[in-house]
Amino acid sequence: MMLARHHHQGAIKIREIAYEEDLPEKFLELILLELKNARMVESVRGAKGGYQLRREPSDIPLSEIMRLIDGPVAPFADAEQLRALIDRDLPHRALYQVFLDVRDAAAKILENTTLADLISGSGPRAKLKRPAGKKKEKEKGSVLPMVVGSQKGE
Repeated sequence: MMLARHHHQGAIKIREIAYEEDLPEKFLELILLELKNARMVESVRGAKGGYQLRREPSDIPLSEIMRLIDGPVAPFADAEQLRALIDRDLPHRALYQVFLDVRDAAAKILENTTLADLISGSGPRAKLKRPAGKKKEKEKGSVLPMVVGSQKGE
C-alpha cells in the first residue's frame, strides 16, 4: 500500500515500509523479492535506494498480487474442480454451484479492484452504504497483512 501511496515519490527503503505497514522487515523482504521477480516492483540501489512500483497503481489489480503471494485468488478451490464436482456429484450439485458462484464473485471483485482504488477509497466497498447511525470502526493495520495471511500470528 505504501508503494502505491508514494508511487511518484521515488524508491522507499524497506525499513520505512516495514515501519509504516507494521510488518517485520525480514517478512517484507520476502514479499518484495517475490514482487520484484514478478516485475511488479523494482529495487533502486544507493543512498536514495529502496523499492518502487514498476507500473501505475491503477494498472495493478489485487488479483495479480494475491495470485503471486497466495496462489488462487478465490475461495473454495478452482473453478474447474468445482465444475467437475457439479457435473458428477448430483446430491451436492446445488452446494457446489453456490461455491462456484462465491468463487466467481470474489475473483471478479479482486480482478476489478486495483491498488489505486484502495488508496483512493473508491474500491467496491466504498460504494456500499452504511446504515444510518452506524459509525465505521477504525481498522487496524493495512490491507497487506490481510492479503498475505496471518503470517504475524494474527
